[in-house]
Amino acid sequence: MHDIRAIRENPDAFDRDLERRGLAPLSAALIALDEARKGAVSAAQGNQERRNALAKEIGVAKKVKDEARAAELMAEVARLKAAEPELKKAQDDADRALSEKLAAIPNRPKADVPEGADEHGNVLYRSHASARERLGEGREHFELGEAMGLMDFEAAARMSGSRFVVLKGQLARLERALGQFMLDLHTQEHGYLEVVPPVLVRDAAMFGTAQLPKFREDQFGINIGNKDLVDELAAERGMDLIRESIEKYSIQNSELYNAALNEPRSSKFVEFLVKFGIFTDALLNSGAKEILSEESIEKRRAEIQQRSGFWLIPTAEVPLTNLVRESILREEELPLRFTALTPCFRAEAGAAGRDTRGMLRQHQFNKVELVSITTPEESANEHERMLTCAEAVLKKLDLPYRVMTLCTGDMGFASQKTYDIEVWVPGQRTYREISSCSVCGDFQARRMNARYRGKDGKPAYVHTLNGSGVAVGRALIAVMENYQNPDGSVTIPSALHPYMGGLNRIEGPR
Repeated sequence: MHDIRAIRENPDAFDRDLERRGLAPLSAALIALDEARKGAVSAAQGNQERRNALAKEIGVAKKVKDEARAAELMAEVARLKAAEPELKKAQDDADRALSEKLAAIPNRPKADVPEGADEHGNVLYRSHASARERLGEGREHFELGEAMGLMDFEAAARMSGSRFVVLKGQLARLERALGQFMLDLHTQEHGYLEVVPPVLVRDAAMFGTAQLPKFREDQFGINIGNKDLVDELAAERGMDLIRESIEKYSIQNSELYNAALNEPRSSKFVEFLVKFGIFTDALLNSGAKEILSEESIEKRRAEIQQRSGFWLIPTAEVPLTNLVRESILREEELPLRFTALTPCFRAEAGAAGRDTRGMLRQHQFNKVELVSITTPEESANEHERMLTCAEAVLKKLDLPYRVMTLCTGDMGFASQKTYDIEVWVPGQRTYREISSCSVCGDFQARRMNARYRGKDGKPAYVHTLNGSGVAVGRALIAVMENYQNPDGSVTIPSALHPYMGGLNRIEGPR
């Protein structure tokens, strides 16, 4: 989130930064929205101040027994009071309009970020060659895994659809070993605190790290109910149900469902709608009040609210960064460094047709995340440190990689500056991203209201950083392809031997 005061103080600099991001100037429109907000606030405050003044005048009029004057003043108070809801609405609307506009604008790039429209504008920062001879080409990971009988995409597709995989046997163990190895490295050698966070979060957490509202279509939402069934019931029964709050559900037809369709005004129908969260004022007006008591209605409403409105995390960046939301830290506590190994879930809405074979782009994958919370003065140094920690994973696995500084047109929405680590994959004869390390400045902190108290005693926003340390599935791909043997077996890197029970090669079941 951007600071409107900073935009007002230097609108030209703000517009220049947006231009580097490929956006048109927005400062004038934002300042106009802020003026409208200030006007609405002033009007509401003026109304309240006039009412306060009139209250005193009424007291004086009554004291001198001037009933006519008192009545006149009281009539004006009534008019002011009647206008209050509209003034409050105007203020809320103006606040919302400015906040929504600010929330939709990406972070301002740092001055040293290279300019470019897309990935072709990224710049090599440094590279690392493995001690082993680099394979120029080879079989892809899914060819190796399927030949071993340890990687099953068909079974995954039968139960979950495309972009899922079932790992078995020693490949499953190798993936688990990679995650444990990374956690041990970051906690024991790099000083990160291991956290086991929730993988279901509310809207506010997703907004805080800027996954919402802009990237809603890339996320998996979890609710109780089914939009398709709501639409069907609404069409067949003529009910004006509220659809916005019922997104991305999953229900199978059931005995209760069929009973509900056959008896549209029965307790079964209401039970079905309540069970799956399709419970709105429109529904109440359509007949539920005749079946359920007011107490029961409110209780079920509360239950549904408690169970709905979750998101599956696309990365542990979300819960780890939100650990400091709505808090004021002490400067001496900083930096805070967190790490977690979690499943991650991404809809990949914009990736149709890309990386459809194999494990490179999955709806569900495991990743070790790194998050740092620090002061503005130390965030640049922390960024370099985080990059070094992520690189250490690949160095210990002896994998060839390179580090790219992302250009303005390729870095993420919340980022001020991003380094991508790209690992060599012989099967594709190219480098593929395995980690992104970003510094976000106070962009996320403003959205989360995360602050610290400096030496001057005044609260200021923290700076947040996040990076992959690293993506476990992609590390598995890199190990399989870089350590493959002519006979189709895969040699296990020595760093993973302690996690594999001494096993040094995967050949598949015999």
